[in-house]
Amino acid sequence: MLLAAGLGALGWTALHRPHPVKIREAAAAPATPLALPLEPKDWRGEIDYRALDARIQAMMADPSMQGLAIAVVENGRLSFVHGYGLTSPDDGEKVGADTIFRWASLSKTVASTLSARLARDGAFSLDDPLGKFGTSLRLPGDAQNALTVAQLLSQRTGLPRNAYDGWLEGGRDPRTIRQSLAAVAPQCPPATCHTYQNVAYDTIREVVETATHRPYADEARQRLFLPLGMTSATIGADGLRGASHWARPSHVGRALPLADAYYRIPAAAGVNSNIVDLARWMQAQMGQAPAVLPAEVLAEIQRPRVDTGRPYGNSPLGRSLDHPGYGLGMRSFGYKGHRLVGHSGAVDGYRSTMMFDPATKTGVVMLWNSDGSLPFKLQAEVFDLYYHLPFTDWLQMKGDPGPALAP
Repeated sequence: MLLAAGLGALGWTALHRPHPVKIREAAAAPATPLALPLEPKDWRGEIDYRALDARIQAMMADPSMQGLAIAVVENGRLSFVHGYGLTSPDDGEKVGADTIFRWASLSKTVASTLSARLARDGAFSLDDPLGKFGTSLRLPGDAQNALTVAQLLSQRTGLPRNAYDGWLEGGRDPRTIRQSLAAVAPQCPPATCHTYQNVAYDTIREVVETATHRPYADEARQRLFLPLGMTSATIGADGLRGASHWARPSHVGRALPLADAYYRIPAAAGVNSNIVDLARWMQAQMGQAPAVLPAEVLAEIQRPRVDTGRPYGNSPLGRSLDHPGYGLGMRSFGYKGHRLVGHSGAVDGYRSTMMFDPATKTGVVMLWNSDGSLPFKLQAEVFDLYYHLPFTDWLQMKGDPGPALAP
């Protein structure tokens, strides 16, 4: 079964007790049990994890931070998992490996991966024009009729960056917003430049549902989450609120209400999970679960198709990343002679990031429940440790607000 193949490739046992149906599936080919590397005695690899742990503890003392979960995969193997801080400023519990966070825009990697998998299975082609699916998206000059699925997923609608996100946050219906985009002055002709979107990107949900005749969340769960053993992964606000242990949103030590605007565009920002399942997702993107995500699917997703600006702006980290590009819901860039791939996310009170080196199958994932930007910088310190490069103080915590990111 796919579940057994996915778990066997990843070589992990699940954090939570599986549903009885999943027990029967897993029994066909049980995964090799490996303990999660939660304690210092279990941390292993090229990286000095005690040094990394000390850096994270220093970072967590910054007022911008609340709670954080991190996992590192080295050479395809889960090597480090740890939680820091609390799930809420108001009597929160300690963040652990089973704490659920929002992925925010990291969810776009699920939408693009699902689309590439469906295309491989013949449900549609990535070269199909959106006009074939009767979506709610309207672009100037009816350009949506010719824009392809791949061009949508690589953020080449031609619309201004983050078009009408404010309308979404103000409570307007996403379908109505998409229909209104026809009146927006384009930034460039469609398919010719990268302009990051959220509301427009969620059009892929309509494509998936039209092609499969099933809800988007069900397709993601059945084709990706369950086969990969991602038992904590859900789509939608109820999946977060219904979890036994979930991190509440915060800002500089103050609790925030849970905002649901971006949950209404689930293909762009609707996924939740714990850090272990996000690490599983990264391992699958590294090619560790070929029965679920074959190499040709990963190549479609991760191949850069359009140049972008620096994802971290003109910050020291931003300047260190060269040749930034965007594939299908996936960023890529060079770092000190290495190619890195990933995505990040931000919504009110939550941040997320995934960055990995596909050649060495090494990378880091982090989820945190605040607006702090320091963990984005910490990624570079993780790779410096793995590549055995001289120490650079990327955190620079004193008085440095860090880069701002779109959701």
